[in-house]
Amino acid sequence: MIEVQKINAGYGRLHILFDVDMHVREKSVTVIVGPNGSGKSTLLKSIFGLTKIYSGVIKFDGENLVGLMPHQIARRGVAYLPQTDNVFANLTVRENLLMASYTLDKRVAEERLEEVLELFPMIKGFMNRKSGTLSGGERQMVAMAMALLRKPKIMMFDEPTGNLAPKLAMEVLAKIRELRDRLGITILLVEQNARRALEMGDYAYLLVSGRVAFEGRPQDLLGHAELSKLYLGISS
Repeated sequence: MIEVQKINAGYGRLHILFDVDMHVREKSVTVIVGPNGSGKSTLLKSIFGLTKIYSGVIKFDGENLVGLMPHQIARRGVAYLPQTDNVFANLTVRENLLMASYTLDKRVAEERLEEVLELFPMIKGFMNRKSGTLSGGERQMVAMAMALLRKPKIMMFDEPTGNLAPKLAMEVLAKIRELRDRLGITILLVEQNARRALEMGDYAYLLVSGRVAFEGRPQDLLGHAELSKLYLGISS
């Protein structure tokens, strides 16, 4: 579904990614792990048109995304959920959902909202609350619901469990996996808890200093004593 070929990218003159290759298979959970500052978030932002691409190609369903604006990429079926600022804190949950569906026909928006609330029933209880008053886990659920209203083909998550309590983090990751299993949405996940992410993933990439240091099955990375201990702090 996504094919990244020899991408060099960064911010202005700050070069972050070096000749990165990556393939995201349809209806898979692809995990990107690595130490802080390795370029994980920059890779997601590059796919979504938020960085400067110096060279290389990023294809989505065969179409090159390089040079497109983020709203153009979103309309092609790509959803990007950053770790923070992923909801409008001063708006109610209901207003956030309305904002997310403003480009949809009213009837279609109402139908999709019903479908989304079936998947996230907990949201029904705080539709009239300001999103800024919700817990971190609740905000993540609202952000996912907002993205789902547009029926994306792929959802990219940038450290969705950051600053969450372990129980809430497990609930968020379980819901992300459910999006793939129940709705067939392709998932690209950057996650700070490497072991937890690798245990739920189908394919994995390890980024180190802006370069791919490993790609393959998550079990193989977890079982690689040197890489997992040196870069992820995991003892196999």
